[in-house]
Amino acid sequence: SNAFVVPGSRNGRAFSTKVGMSTTEKADEAKISKKKKRIDIMKNEGFFRNGFKEVREDAEQTMNQQFKSELVDSLRAEEFKMERDGVTVYLAKDYGFCWGVERSIALAYEAVNHYPDRKVYITNELIHNPEVNDNLSAMKVNFIEKKEDGSKKFEVVQDNDVVLLPAFGASLEEMQYFDEKNVDIVDTTCPWVSKVWNTVDKHQQNGLTSVIHGKYAHEETIATTSFCEDFICVKNMDEAEYVSNYILNGGDKEEFMKKFEKAVSEGFDPDIMLSKLGLANQTTMYKKETRAIGKLLQRTMMEKFGPAELNERYMEFDTICDATQERQDAVSELTVNAESLGLDFILVVGGWDSSNTAHLLEIPHMAGVRSFHINRADCIGADNTITHRSVEGEIVTEKFLIDADKKDVVMGVTSGASTPDAAVQEALSQIFVLNAVLKTKQ
Repeated sequence: SNAFVVPGSRNGRAFSTKVGMSTTEKADEAKISKKKKRIDIMKNEGFFRNGFKEVREDAEQTMNQQFKSELVDSLRAEEFKMERDGVTVYLAKDYGFCWGVERSIALAYEAVNHYPDRKVYITNELIHNPEVNDNLSAMKVNFIEKKEDGSKKFEVVQDNDVVLLPAFGASLEEMQYFDEKNVDIVDTTCPWVSKVWNTVDKHQQNGLTSVIHGKYAHEETIATTSFCEDFICVKNMDEAEYVSNYILNGGDKEEFMKKFEKAVSEGFDPDIMLSKLGLANQTTMYKKETRAIGKLLQRTMMEKFGPAELNERYMEFDTICDATQERQDAVSELTVNAESLGLDFILVVGGWDSSNTAHLLEIPHMAGVRSFHINRADCIGADNTITHRSVEGEIVTEKFLIDADKKDVVMGVTSGASTPDAAVQEALSQIFVLNAVLKTKQ
């Protein structure tokens, strides 16, 4: 379960402490949009989203030391190609940290420096990257643990503590919970994620059900759905086609609800709530699939209700993050040119639980280009094995460099939007050393 549970909640669901409200007051409360509730929280004096100028320079220096890479800078300067020790490397033209991730890390680092004598907590991983989260742990940032039922141990946060909200945001319920406590909140949510929240608010204002292309258990999607009234999450084209077919032809309601039981709003009724739709997405999803789902839903609503009612029945905004799109386009270009460049493989570096990084792997994989997704340099073993995450999500180990003793290695490399350049440098350095060792054994 991904339900938000606060201490004293009933049946795993948070309940209102506002007892004694009249029916009229409760109705007025329900009318206030979730966006308005979020904005009201953000206006409070203990809520910070623009960082702390007096410690900004220190935070920037720390980030440069930890995350920059001379090797990657050289690759970029040499038109994304480098030859070193019998290895030719082609770097994707867009890769690595995006602006939203850099901003999130900077805000977190500034907060740590700004509150040297306060206990700092974070509601989740800041971003899906092991090195960044390890660095925060080393800076004594406390990651709030999850309980067995999926809820979080928020009761550990005490008065006068500081709470960081991660790059993918926090749910409205979480924000309300901390807003009622005597704590300072530092919000590092990526503005692209907030853009999606504004989109689902428009759906709400127009009486639409939000169809979210995303993984219902992903932190960003959990946060996004908390700002929806009625919603359904579809993780891929297959699920979107199932929904489309139900809209056009009806079907087994019980089967529908079983299939989407964890991916719909409370009280969801597919016979009622699929008559007006708005599309939004988890910002890190595969761009082409989101567009295809949009076209499918548009055609479905036109076929069901006729073209005259389309604008009333269907709404779509482009909420795919620019950085996600640019990195996908860049690895697509590497993939298309893999044969002419003579690539032996494409290496994708980034957290194994990073959605945007996982989608970068799908592109060469679908084109039949040998490719690997590693989360750290030590996935590359001295015994010429590589431990990597497959597109199915399994962690597998296999032989890595083939015929390296007979020929030079030619490879492509890219990295996810939450991956520091230093992680790419460490992986490439590991490959240079491994290749040199294999050459000496010939």
